[in-house]
Amino acid sequence: MTALDRLAATIATRRGADPDTSWTAKLLAKGPEKCAEKFGEEAVEAIIEAVKGDRAKLTAEAADVLYHLLVMLAARDVALADVLAELERREGTSGIAEKAARG
Repeated sequence: MTALDRLAATIATRRGADPDTSWTAKLLAKGPEKCAEKFGEEAVEAIIEAVKGDRAKLTAEAADVLYHLLVMLAARDVALADVLAELERREGTSGIAEKAARG
């Protein structure tokens, strides 16, 4: 089991937790829209650090992005396994060809 798998499992168990004691439960209780907004904020912070070139800060922000992506997926009942299966389906396909196939 990877760190992402463990994180996704933890997020799933926090869905019904007390929002006063769990950041994940607090985010999920606010609904999918708030989870998406928070993911967007974290993505922008990662972009800023990528532009600045600070590897340590980019690494930390990238971890935040992955966490908030998993929370956003959980808020819409999309399993990490489904996302990984989609990546596996695309494996070996040119990104240009894959994008063209989507229209």
